[in-house]
Amino acid sequence: MATVYVSIGSNINREHHITESIHALNNRFAPLRISNFYDCQSVGFEGDNFLNLVVGFECDLPVAQLAKVLHQIELENDRKRETKAYASRTLDIDILLYGNQVGIIDGVELPRCEITEYAFVLRPLVDVAAQELHPTLNISFQHIWNNFDQLSQKTELIPFKLSFTESLQLP
Repeated sequence: MATVYVSIGSNINREHHITESIHALNNRFAPLRISNFYDCQSVGFEGDNFLNLVVGFECDLPVAQLAKVLHQIELENDRKRETKAYASRTLDIDILLYGNQVGIIDGVELPRCEITEYAFVLRPLVDVAAQELHPTLNISFQHIWNNFDQLSQKTELIPFKLSFTESLQLP
């Protein structure tokens, strides 16, 4: 079993799609560790703000199989794959970490480079994995966050209630 962290974001009917994605992940991978929820400005395009979080869980699926499961959850939430990398979306779920695996594994970049580039990924990751070490930098995610330009990207902690809480570990 590997400890996996995924980032989740939505800026279209975001509360609904985030809730549905957590429910789907919980049905497949409980128990889940769920970060706080953050309202974040869109990056790379003009659009509505995103709701972002990170979820951690234990997984014994190969990386490729996990990626397919996550893609299916996106499809179940009306995700349309645009040709543009930066666009509004109902749901985006990305594997950030899969244990300590490093490199391009089954087409998935591990660890995902966005961890050190975007506050909307790093800040919620710190909520659930502050003292864990980045697999290539060998420093904690808390240390990376402490040295991140936190004013460059707006991330606002927001209250968010889930209609279910079984098998969830909330901050």
